[in-house]
Amino acid sequence: MTTLVALGIGIGLAAVLSLVFGVYSIGPTQRGVLTTFRRAQRIAGMTADDPVLGALLKTEERLRYNYPNIRVIPPGGPYFKWPWQKLYKVDMTIRTTDITWDPEVKQGFIEAVTKDNLTVAINGQIRWKPCERNLYAYLFGVAQPEVHVIGYFISVLRDRIATFQGGEGEGAVEGVSINDLRKNLSSINRYMEETCRKTTARYGVELDAALITTIDPPADVDEALASINTTQNQVAAAISQARADADQKLKMAEQAVQIAQNRAAAQAAPLLELGKTLAAMHASGGKNALDAYLRNASLP
Repeated sequence: MTTLVALGIGIGLAAVLSLVFGVYSIGPTQRGVLTTFRRAQRIAGMTADDPVLGALLKTEERLRYNYPNIRVIPPGGPYFKWPWQKLYKVDMTIRTTDITWDPEVKQGFIEAVTKDNLTVAINGQIRWKPCERNLYAYLFGVAQPEVHVIGYFISVLRDRIATFQGGEGEGAVEGVSINDLRKNLSSINRYMEETCRKTTARYGVELDAALITTIDPPADVDEALASINTTQNQVAAAISQARADADQKLKMAEQAVQIAQNRAAAQAAPLLELGKTLAAMHASGGKNALDAYLRNASLP
């Protein structure tokens, strides 16, 4: 009898604990995923068949990054789970991570090599958030999604830096790639955002923005580039001044020609009018009329 009572008390206590610790809620900026015996609750379909995620991957990548679609618990509650189930809460807010971040290495910048074999130091950040359509990849596909995304971003960035050359962007200085990189940071950021969109399908991480802020060469090279830029600015200023002076002189010449034409027209107008008058007199009175006009015109 005592054993049955103890067993009943144990079962009741387990039931109470299950009810107490089995009730949970999901915050407004969170999503939840339940696993039963370490297996996520799945729904029909695979991520490679998703029209949005599948379009981000190449044909050969769809076999490697093909994850199951899982049930995502929306914000709200209370919800209930059994003791053999585990809840994963995922913060869906946008986060900012420095591209220099590495859990194993402390570094102040990322090194990359330009097309003209110049080693530059790069700093910046990326903004990202977990992708709700691919939370399986974010939670179970890779051990550290943030590390994977940073590594992938840096590899793409280094490739872009290595292939960037003079004359690609507006205002580029031909043959000096570091100047082009600095002047075209916005286009590089747009390129990185577009190229890294596939991290959504690969790692379940959605890139919100790329913010490369500085690209610095070594100090001695930076001084030389500053001198080059100063010289180029002086040459550009001299060319602009020469063009402005030439335009001004052409304008003055055009005005002088116009004034001369107006003076000539003013001097010719009385002569033309006199010619018409004499022609009319000759037509009506003949030579006698012209002789009389000349005789009268010569009088004091």
